[in-house]
Amino acid sequence: MPVKSSDLPSYWNDADIAFREAGLWRQETAIDWVRRAAEASPERIAIQGGGAKISFAQLQAQLDELAGGLSSLGLGHGDVIAVQLPNTVEFILAFLAITRIGGIMQTIHMPYRAAELEGLLVHSGARAVICLSEFKDYALAETHTQLRDQLPGLEFVFAFGGAVDGTMAFNDLFGFDAPPPEPEPSADDPKLILYTSGTTSSPKGIAVNAHPFGSNARLAVGEFGVTDSDIILSAAPFSHLYGMCALQIGLCAGVTTQLLPAFTPTDFMTAVQSASATMLFTGPAHNVACRQAGLFDDADLSAVRIVVCSGAACPPELAEFVDGKLPNGEFLQLWGMTETQAGTYNRPGDSARQRYDTVGRATPGNEIRIVGGDGDEGELQIRGSSIFSGYYHNDAANTENFTDGWFHTGDLASIDADGYLRITGRTKDVINRGGVKFNPADVEALIGKMDEVAMCAIVPMKDAVLGERACVFVQPAPDAGVSLQAITEYLDANQVAKNKWPEHLQLIDAFPLTPTNKVMKGRLKPGAG
Repeated sequence: MPVKSSDLPSYWNDADIAFREAGLWRQETAIDWVRRAAEASPERIAIQGGGAKISFAQLQAQLDELAGGLSSLGLGHGDVIAVQLPNTVEFILAFLAITRIGGIMQTIHMPYRAAELEGLLVHSGARAVICLSEFKDYALAETHTQLRDQLPGLEFVFAFGGAVDGTMAFNDLFGFDAPPPEPEPSADDPKLILYTSGTTSSPKGIAVNAHPFGSNARLAVGEFGVTDSDIILSAAPFSHLYGMCALQIGLCAGVTTQLLPAFTPTDFMTAVQSASATMLFTGPAHNVACRQAGLFDDADLSAVRIVVCSGAACPPELAEFVDGKLPNGEFLQLWGMTETQAGTYNRPGDSARQRYDTVGRATPGNEIRIVGGDGDEGELQIRGSSIFSGYYHNDAANTENFTDGWFHTGDLASIDADGYLRITGRTKDVINRGGVKFNPADVEALIGKMDEVAMCAIVPMKDAVLGERACVFVQPAPDAGVSLQAITEYLDANQVAKNKWPEHLQLIDAFPLTPTNKVMKGRLKPGAG
């Protein structure tokens, strides 16, 4: 069933009217950005990297052609189309063409497999999927076709990268010679569905129209001082809200997006230097990996004017280290969530200590506050023009997470007298592995089904590269033995994405429990014995 504007929940209390009157929200979509750039600078390179180099005029023509192909198959207004692609031209074209036909793009992270895919596609009601034929050693398109037999709403699987029985080749969508539909969609129409956690048992979907995240990207163009000569490179995947933020900033500004299909330290640093990239969107894990590989030592980073860092807590010494490697640039931090896009960030010109020790001030159109707690520290709450309007088909989560339009982030933080935010911890049960966050409840439930396991709980453990990894505490069943290898093999057999597997096992005789028999995870200390 197509998704309509009325299907989007609203916890804004009519604040969206004020957003429009203040000029924070405009009647524009990414399609308008591309058309504007194609008219003003048709030969300017829009996308490059991975063997591709496409001007804005070519991008306009190709997105219209793809939109015509999708429309010819009956896909259109309100239809959800899931996209499971890396940072490639095809991802960007899919995003734009889906927007052009009035559809809604559902992003799916590349590591996700059948255990995650089924729950997400059921919850979103996706009518089509665009995916790679294979990803590493996994038959991705074949998995989607098998799911299609179980999901009555899923009609099409478009595969990129090779023929797969039961699918249509993505490239064949460009051969229909059909115009895109009219009229063009409104910025008020739903555009994007992303998922945060609970991918099988209780999905938390973020469904938004073009206004919240589009306005956030447009306003960031001015805050970051983006110019026509900038080249933007995201180390984060476009399927992640942070990568999508970087992509939309580039499209809105009409500047070049440098592609990095998959991050490795060498590929990243090579792309930065060969493209003379000027704006880098990274996470702490990316910078740590490059430092450990010694790639900062001899790199020519003279073209880089901004390195933005987000996704996980960044140690001040890492910020200072990278900043010191930028002869003409600055290291900036950004805090955001799937629910908020960029909520705060440093601006160029902030002092060194503000850039090393804080994640900046609230982004335009947003305001932040600290509630509860002791002293200056408490729970971070945010409201404003970039905040999503509520979880999709999850009223319980909406009731829990909104108070009079303020969104409860679950992060613990403090704000100084100048408005600069420091994240100090969190209240929610989430693992943040290299900037990709997931709720471990689904994995815990699976491990708990193993005969060898009496009880289990997954908690974060600190990691120098990724920030956090998952540690599973297990109380073995009587007279049973259990190993990390047995656990991961069981998760593999159940097709759970590898990035969600625990990477450390700690056996425990008995769990600390609350009076209602809930595990007191705060008392579980990895490495404590």
